[in-house]
Amino acid sequence: MITVVGTGTGAPLPPEAAAALDGAGLVVGARRHLAAAAPPDTAARIVLGPLAPALDAIERHLEKAAKGGREGDAAAAGRGQVVVLASGDPGFFGIVRALAERFGAGRLTVHPAVSSVATAFARAGLTWDDAVVVSAHGRDLRTAVNVCRAHPKVAVLTGPGSGPAELGAALARSGDRVLVVASALGSDAGAASGERVERVTPAEAAVRDWGRAVNVVLCLDEPRVLSPVRTVAGAAPGPSRWALAEDEFTHRDSMITKFEVRALALARLGPRLGDHVWDIGAGSGSVAVECARFGAAVTAVEKTGDGVERVRANAAAHGVDVSVVHGAAPAVLSGLPDPDAVFVGGGGRDLPAVVTACARRARRSVVVAMAALDRVPAVREALVAAGLDCGGVLLQSSRLAPLPGDVTRLAATNPVFLLWGVRPPVRSDVRSDEGVAQ
Repeated sequence: MITVVGTGTGAPLPPEAAAALDGAGLVVGARRHLAAAAPPDTAARIVLGPLAPALDAIERHLEKAAKGGREGDAAAAGRGQVVVLASGDPGFFGIVRALAERFGAGRLTVHPAVSSVATAFARAGLTWDDAVVVSAHGRDLRTAVNVCRAHPKVAVLTGPGSGPAELGAALARSGDRVLVVASALGSDAGAASGERVERVTPAEAAVRDWGRAVNVVLCLDEPRVLSPVRTVAGAAPGPSRWALAEDEFTHRDSMITKFEVRALALARLGPRLGDHVWDIGAGSGSVAVECARFGAAVTAVEKTGDGVERVRANAAAHGVDVSVVHGAAPAVLSGLPDPDAVFVGGGGRDLPAVVTACARRARRSVVVAMAALDRVPAVREALVAAGLDCGGVLLQSSRLAPLPGDVTRLAATNPVFLLWGVRPPVRSDVRSDEGVAQ
């Protein structure tokens, strides 16, 4: 049997966990957890570093104990109990997943403590049923950054190279965000290296050396951290409807992506939580707003000043965050973080160059809407040249429209070409020239 004990937030071990520790033949944990728990001298100890060697050692220990039981060696069998010490709630982004995959959930007894996320929000005086929790520990920080840009209440589990400084640097342009950095949670607050909970701006976080004691960083849009009562925890549910009618946006002279076009564009863009989407030539920002409603972080690029204000007004009206860049593509794109998906609207002379710049940097897809037939070959060539698989349609729709006498006609909308390029998946079965398995 493997007993997993959550610790590290200041609370004493529950009696069952303490009893398991006293009878353990092997105790595994970080150096600080082993020092705090003080396992019995009769127990073997493994300081947790790389996970794979620790799992192998646990397996050897269990096999040795099982062999002793079969051979009637009661002492060896009695030493078969394994205790794994972990931080907070080990079932929340913790070691329980790896142990269950290796040994089976039925062999685990888990004693969770209060998680670092719950503790950090408690220190901040906030509920967290409406928070989005994202791990940057051993993972690419960009997902955490995108979630922080899109949502008002986010907890980021940090790690080496993905700490408060790196997060702050990536969010430095998000002037409306506050970071709450929680370090050494559960330690004596009066000690020199004790618990610290500090509120800083992203820019302030970026220039600090935070050391190795950071547990979690909360990223808050403070005017929006108090949400209504929730039924489902975590990120807000996705929108109940999309491809909104044009009259749900402020726009100029019908210069807006029509809802039929927008519906297919959204299907090809696939905006989702953790993504970053560009809306180039945003105009009213209808595509940008719809992508943000699906949970993506969105950057809208618009070259006209009045267009910039319309995008901001539409984002505010729909309660979403959209970062608006005033300028013309492709010149302004170099300073933007790489996107997962890009929507390009309009059709000026620079369209092929804009599509080329977007296609080179998009991780997943580029979608282009245009009314001019003459632009289609060059756009398709730009998508294919960037290594994307290209498809497209000509959308021609007719809407029901009333006529006098309580009758209905079909009113045709202007036809629009929609082209898209999708980056092919990377093959995972390719081996190196030396024949080493990947």
